[in-house]
Amino acid sequence: MIIVGEKINTSRKNIEEAVNNRDASFIIRVAREQAEAGAHYIDVNAGTFLDKEADCLSWLVKTVQSEIDIPLALDSPNPNALAEAIKHHKGVPMINSISLEEDRLQSLLPVISAQPCHVVALCMSQTSMPTTLEERVTVGSKLIKKLTDAGTPLEMIYVDPLIQPVSVDVNMGSAALGAIKKIMQNFPGVNTICGLSNVSFGLPERRIINRNFLALCISYGLSAVILDPTDKELMTTLITVEMLLGRDEYCGNYLEAYQNGRLA
Repeated sequence: MIIVGEKINTSRKNIEEAVNNRDASFIIRVAREQAEAGAHYIDVNAGTFLDKEADCLSWLVKTVQSEIDIPLALDSPNPNALAEAIKHHKGVPMINSISLEEDRLQSLLPVISAQPCHVVALCMSQTSMPTTLEERVTVGSKLIKKLTDAGTPLEMIYVDPLIQPVSVDVNMGSAALGAIKKIMQNFPGVNTICGLSNVSFGLPERRIINRNFLALCISYGLSAVILDPTDKELMTTLITVEMLLGRDEYCGNYLEAYQNGRLA
């Protein structure tokens, strides 16, 4: 399971203040905590800064990678901000994200095609958010074709079925799970990814819901997840479920997590 650490996002007040004040030590500490907890990518998002987003996102990239030697997920719908931030990234980044919305698609394709990068593809069409399994699979399939036609290898595409709250529609969880399974079956080699915590929005005891939904997502074939890797109970669920599904040879990851005190 590929883990993308979600915490460096300026929608969080403490992160926004740190970016605004150019508090590099704080940002590095948050990044390091996520990397040490098991993140393979660190998501960086400066979307609340609007007119200054390109500058702030570039600063985040340079700051985090000055101390943390793992790739980043550059999180923005703004092609100018992404194009600028990529210039400062060491290694192959993840671009989060592109969708089937025409303006967004056409503006981001040149950025994605300019250099190797992993790409998060949101199952969002021009007209609406998906509500059913079928809508998610249809949009995801079209995005995969457009990205591969533009030169992105299938294994570098991460389709996001867009997790929506079950508090709004109790069928949203099962629709997303079914889409994960179908997309992985229809396109061998492609990846799926999701922002986990949306499923529990508006409900009490959200962490319980998130942990159980993560276990289901893994069992349906999810290959990457955007979450808080410093949540030990959530990561314990991830590590344990992967072991039980036979994805942890000789239980090595589980035993290492136990020995390092990373299990809740």
